[in-house]
Amino acid sequence: MAMTWSFSGITTFAHLKHVKCLTTPSEKFDIAIVGAPFDTATSYRPGARFGPRAIRQASSRQTSFRGFNPRAGINPYASWATIIDCGDIPITPFDNAVALGQMSEAFVELGSRSAPLGEKVKGKGKGKRKPKLITLGGDHSLALPALRALKKGYGREVRVVHFDAHLDTWHPAKYPSAWPSTQSHFNHGSMFWLAGQEGLLSNSSSASNIHAGLRTRLSGTDPSDFVDDSSQNWLRISADDIDDLGGPAGVIAAIMDQFDLNDPDPDPVYLSIDIDVLDPAFAPGTGTPEPGGWTTRELIRILRGLVDVLNVVGADVVEVSPAYQGRGEETALAAAQVVYEVLTGMVKRGLKDGSSEERAEGGVDKAHDEL
Repeated sequence: MAMTWSFSGITTFAHLKHVKCLTTPSEKFDIAIVGAPFDTATSYRPGARFGPRAIRQASSRQTSFRGFNPRAGINPYASWATIIDCGDIPITPFDNAVALGQMSEAFVELGSRSAPLGEKVKGKGKGKRKPKLITLGGDHSLALPALRALKKGYGREVRVVHFDAHLDTWHPAKYPSAWPSTQSHFNHGSMFWLAGQEGLLSNSSSASNIHAGLRTRLSGTDPSDFVDDSSQNWLRISADDIDDLGGPAGVIAAIMDQFDLNDPDPDPVYLSIDIDVLDPAFAPGTGTPEPGGWTTRELIRILRGLVDVLNVVGADVVEVSPAYQGRGEETALAAAQVVYEVLTGMVKRGLKDGSSEERAEGGVDKAHDEL
């Protein structure tokens, strides 16, 4: 196929093949990009419903022709994995209960497909493989339906590595409201609390979930929000800790210390990346900006130290609100680069796990697998 210039063509993520996967059940993929244009569970600035579109636009300079990642030694777009853009989940902006149901059903459907060369799932039958989804947000509440799908698909609790300025484990009943409602509990600051209540997250004392990049203000006059967070078995790494730990390498080590890298059946890990983990100087286009965050380079360095080592089974990049970014698209560009790094890690992990060898055995050119 002739090369497509980065500034031409219909906008999909990295010029990937576009398929409406939810209405094309026969379509198989190892890794899918899926948009979740939803932002009516936000507590401050809305606008992240336009995030998937902005991230795709910002990814235009990513192509399979010029996609080689010299850090990892592979081109994720020209290796073993079938990667496609599945488009957006149809989500209503008028009813959050319906929206939650729509996202939950969509993630379960997409995650239940049999991937061409995806990860083998223990106990799911010989040859059964699961694809991996990278979701473009949308506000952060989408992590709840994504985790529901992963628990159903993998039959076990999931570990979360959460990059964010905020905890997102707040007890929803503590939000001030003169007219409380059950549905208001589902919001972009409580979805991990809800996930814990639903039994979606690992709660073993030796298997913490992890926050990284925190610099949030707390409620009231004491650190009781941290107490609530600790009771839900989360390890907190603050934005300031990057200095005390000796830079990105120290943050990587602190996260990796929570995992048994010799486990033959490693925990499934979900990466949830709120773009507001970055300082507003680097990502102003977000719903709840907090000064004092990490640089784009620091976040990328940290992700590079994690994604091809951990058993990452899914990821999201959320809270990109393009109306608040500058003309240079700095927030969306950062998000698109984060997706590229996560993709690279997933593909490289697949090389280690043997997917490339199976592809070669099936008669496909092995050259790409040896990049």
